[in-house]
Amino acid sequence: AHADPRFAPRLVGITNRPESSLSRLVPHIIDTHAGIEIGVAATKTFTAQVMAFYFLALDLAYRRQTLPPERIETIIGQLHQLPAHIEQVLESQERYIEELAHEFNETQDFIFLGRGVNFPIALEGALKLKEISYIHAEGYPAGEMKHGPIALLDAKVPVVAIAMPGSVYEKVLSNAQEAKARDAQLIGVVPMGNDDAAETFDRLLPVPVVDELLSPIVAVIPLQLLAYHIAARRGLDVDQPRNLAKSVTVE
Repeated sequence: AHADPRFAPRLVGITNRPESSLSRLVPHIIDTHAGIEIGVAATKTFTAQVMAFYFLALDLAYRRQTLPPERIETIIGQLHQLPAHIEQVLESQERYIEELAHEFNETQDFIFLGRGVNFPIALEGALKLKEISYIHAEGYPAGEMKHGPIALLDAKVPVVAIAMPGSVYEKVLSNAQEAKARDAQLIGVVPMGNDDAAETFDRLLPVPVVDELLSPIVAVIPLQLLAYHIAARRGLDVDQPRNLAKSVTVE
């Protein structure tokens, strides 16, 4: 990045290292205060950066009056509850995910599907799996599955779908059912206590029910755990994956 003086007031950096080169290049910094992350594959800094974007968006919504103040206060209150929800996922899912990982020791390909705010989480789930387990994994918008990814599906390709309550929930279930019809093994990141999801997916990764807007924060946790336990099962170094570095120089 190069801070062109004409645009410097418009540049904002979101970083976990206030002393980084990014901080010297831009006039405004949002420090995520996540603490040092030793592992190359970012997990807590990913969550911290997403949280920073939430608060930035809410501040802009307040200043521009694009959301009612009561709605903003409600979202902020729910954001403060997210650490407890994350802890709940860790406590309730880690042992199960560790056992689930045993099933994929020889798996060569994964597909991750998401819609709306959870499409980026499908990308994150695929990225983490690629980075630390060395399994080919791709994240796709669930609605575009028929435009290519569906050709890859068979009993050897697990499909992980993020089906959280909200405006796209039924559509994600429909996409998952299409994958199931192609014999794919379905793993669903789903709301706790949802019977519809149990009928669709072969394996469930339940997470607490939260506002659709905030669901990426809880949906990403089981995906990161799955990547971790598959890599550990393969005897790989999850903190120092091959060919990767914490910071890189690019042209």
